Amino acid sequence: MIATIQYNSRKIKIDLSKPLDISMPLRASKDNVNAWYVDAPKIEPAKDRDWIATVKDGACINFNNIQFNPHAHGTHTECVGHITEEIHSINKNLKTFFFLAEVVTVAPEKLGEDFVISKKQIQFALGNKKRDAIVIRTIPNTSEKLIRQYSNTNPTYLLEEAAIHLKQKGIKHLLIDLPSVDKEKDECQLLAHNAFWNTKGKLRLDATITEFIYVPNHVEDGLYVLNLQIAPFENDATPSKPILYKVIE
Repeated sequence: MIATIQYNSRKIKIDLSKPLDISMPLRASKDNVNAWYVDAPKIEPAKDRDWIATVKDGACINFNNIQFNPHAHGTHTECVGHITEEIHSINKNLKTFFFLAEVVTVAPEKLGEDFVISKKQIQFALGNKKRDAIVIRTIPNTSEKLIRQYSNTNPTYLLEEAAIHLKQKGIKHLLIDLPSVDKEKDECQLLAHNAFWNTKGKLRLDATITEFIYVPNHVEDGLYVLNLQIAPFENDATPSKPILYKVIE
């Protein structure tokens, strides 16, 4: 099914029958992707004394409780409320869901004991392109990202200068295949988060950061329409399901 989207003065065509899902599934398993020193997610049937809410145990329904942390257990989208004293809800601040996005692949650079994504790399990847969103895939890119246990591993992160550049470029939605845009242990400076959301000036309430995506290798770099689907949680962050549609030239 071919759809036409009006973007500024340009008409963009996409094939709605060919979605590219770049989210990670959440599973009740120790092999579920994990970060931030928390236990694995749990999906368990509700219980009431001897009654267990599964069909296999004699109930007429399957009725599960789910325990997880959106920041630690998979693809999630967050707003500035993640780092502010004042409460801001992603559900109240993300109002539209289709955006023009650029998928870029970046090889992190060595900086001391760290691997980082620099302003120079972002400048090279985006050039003069005008986009609402950027989708950053880091290499090496293997399916091991779907089960990696990131706690205490000092993963790659975004330099503050790169986040500032994205803000200055007008990027509203930053998607990345890492547990955070910031260094795992940074004494709570959160330099990239603060820079992207402009916490020293007018807050970018409509800007979002989506972490823990997974962009398969068959998804080529280039121009896409992004459908950023979120669960309607009144929270700073929510599980999300970003979908890409290749632009038909």
